[in-house]
Amino acid sequence: MKKLIYAVWAGLLSGFAASLFLISLAWVSEFRNTHSYLVYGLPFSGLVIGYLYHLYGREIQPGTNLIIDEIHNPQKVLPLRMAPLIYFATLLTHLFGGSAGREGTAVQMGASLSDQLSLIFKIPVAERKTLLLCGMGSAFGAAIGAPFAGVFFGMEIVRAGKIHRKPEALLECALASVAAYTVTRICHASHLAYPHFSNLAFSWREAAGLLISTLLFAFIVRSFVWLTHRIESFHAKMVKYPPLRPFIGGILLLLLFTLLPWQGFEGLGLETIFASFQTPQDFSVFAIKLLLTALTLGSGFKGGEFIPLVFMGATSGSALSGVLQLDPQLLASLGFVAVFGAAAKAPLTCSILAVELFGWSIAPYAIIACYLSAFLSGNFSIYRVKSKSEHGLSR
Repeated sequence: MKKLIYAVWAGLLSGFAASLFLISLAWVSEFRNTHSYLVYGLPFSGLVIGYLYHLYGREIQPGTNLIIDEIHNPQKVLPLRMAPLIYFATLLTHLFGGSAGREGTAVQMGASLSDQLSLIFKIPVAERKTLLLCGMGSAFGAAIGAPFAGVFFGMEIVRAGKIHRKPEALLECALASVAAYTVTRICHASHLAYPHFSNLAFSWREAAGLLISTLLFAFIVRSFVWLTHRIESFHAKMVKYPPLRPFIGGILLLLLFTLLPWQGFEGLGLETIFASFQTPQDFSVFAIKLLLTALTLGSGFKGGEFIPLVFMGATSGSALSGVLQLDPQLLASLGFVAVFGAAAKAPLTCSILAVELFGWSIAPYAIIACYLSAFLSGNFSIYRVKSKSEHGLSR
């Protein structure tokens, strides 16, 4: 019974963290959209973020990967400062126009707050691992508004596509996810409403288009992980003083935003995601977002990868629909879940996510898209998994 109570508390803490962050980010994004000059502060916001992490966040720099490492090889309770640091750093990134996401931030906040229960109640190591899974998954589901996907998220990413096999862990993660989602509803933290498929009949033509699209989705995952990793490595090698890395990255981003017509790619880019469901996008759209996000996160700015990856997936699927003469809503929706599912090595989570966001009719297509994209993307992952793949990002 104690385990279940701890799981609910983890969910409540994660739900509060996700609600606070979602509400804050909505205000920050709206403020930036009405004050376009803020983009000129990108280098200095990067310097502040870099300096804060240099002073107070060296040990928590790996972010979500640190949480995964603690689940595999427990060392010590995650520092409480992980939550406020990633919270403020992500808000700064978005306030000045960095191309980043939000769910990864919620995951770090939820896990670090949940882990404090281990310290307070002297929870054994085995149960602490489950508590971290509860914090990660419930925060993920709460941030998106998809509690069922949240149940499996933590259990799947720590095993790179294989579910953490503890029946009691499934129950605890379910309780935590429901609790977290309930808190976001009580706090009126806004969740996006995506277009549903009312009745999607099977078609061989669409199935063939799906198989072709998974090649593009896997290519995007490989390209994003590779490029972000290379940018991280380049900064680490060439810029010895860590706070200067996001400062230099901010200068490069500012040059791209001011010299090229890329102003619409700042921040989350939700408008473009929704447009991709209606009208086929240009192939350059996902490529630009890929470059900007890799530069933002690779240089040391903070934020999650979920929204940028679903942006790339939705817009690439939408663009491909124009070539294949298929419904842009279908391929955009499949790209939405398949690209992140492949990058996070969480095909089951993202198959469930597809049903929660787009309706039951998309399930057969989503399952194929998520699992095949994950297979084709190989070991390229945004998270460092148990095998310690060299392609995992340190965030």
